[in-house]
Amino acid sequence: MEAGKLWGMRRLADEAGRFKMLAVDQRPPIKNLIAERRGMEAAPYRDVCDFKALLVGELAPQASAALLDPHFAYPATAHLVAPSQGLLLTLEDSVFDDTSTGRLSKEIDDWSVEKIKRAGGDAVKVLAWYRPDAGPEVLEHQQEFVRRIGEACRRFDIPFVFELLVYAFAGAEGHTTDYVEDTAKRADDVVASVEAFADPSYGIDLFKLESPFPAGSVPNRRDDDGTVQAAFDALGREAGRPWVMLSAGATQAAFRDILEYAYAAGASGYLAGRAIWWDACQAFPDLEAMQQQLRSGSVPYMEELNQLTDELATPWTENTGILGEPALTGTGPGFRAGYAGFAGNS
Repeated sequence: MEAGKLWGMRRLADEAGRFKMLAVDQRPPIKNLIAERRGMEAAPYRDVCDFKALLVGELAPQASAALLDPHFAYPATAHLVAPSQGLLLTLEDSVFDDTSTGRLSKEIDDWSVEKIKRAGGDAVKVLAWYRPDAGPEVLEHQQEFVRRIGEACRRFDIPFVFELLVYAFAGAEGHTTDYVEDTAKRADDVVASVEAFADPSYGIDLFKLESPFPAGSVPNRRDDDGTVQAAFDALGREAGRPWVMLSAGATQAAFRDILEYAYAAGASGYLAGRAIWWDACQAFPDLEAMQQQLRSGSVPYMEELNQLTDELATPWTENTGILGEPALTGTGPGFRAGYAGFAGNS
């Protein structure tokens, strides 16, 4: 691997190569909750920052890395992430165009891969809404969106962490623009979406994937007839590189069950938020009560997930898509001359 990507991937994982990553980059779910509780049309900026600072302060110590957004979490909480932990920064805008033939993603304005690198980020995280049966112009837009970011991540030599979410078309039953799991999703669409972006031209280093089945319908692994595990196995095969699971707002019990399937399929950890901390957030605006619930419920839950990850997850360095132990590209006397490095360096 190139120097920056290799170092960044190592920074995101624990010493054993497993990812235990906390997501606090959510914007609409948090802003909507705060606005509702305050009885306001929009959430006050300070409230959102205080909310996220509490999450990061209480939960980041349990994580190998933290995912922050540049609007609220990074400026308000970066000092709460230990220097020994990895830092991911979000690039996709939470606002998207919801057309009749599919969703169009875009980058946050005044934000870029270069700025993430310059701000100290160890990785760039991007979410793209995707379904293989969207309109041709939508598929082309989404693919170009991802490819453009992948090229920038190569240019600035920083890991590209890519998240995929299937969604319901506008006008379809169950359609919503909220950041919630599509409970009508088909496993084939989830797997096909991963396959679409596995091509090396997209430059993805780590996939962040959703369960192929709605979280509430996933049985305990002991009760699976093989159907659910087969779909998770397909995710791992199609990814062809290290991957982690996202929680998509699943309940704590459901997400734990999902991780068991994912780890049996070769996943290297998790990058999760709401499954860990959403229950405690219902105490807002009482921040003291919220803090107590994070300590009594969210922290023990994270400890449980971490133990499960230690026991069952595959270190990213042992992923079947990686040929041998990841090593620095171009070592030797010619390293300085051969390393492309940060754009603009000579």
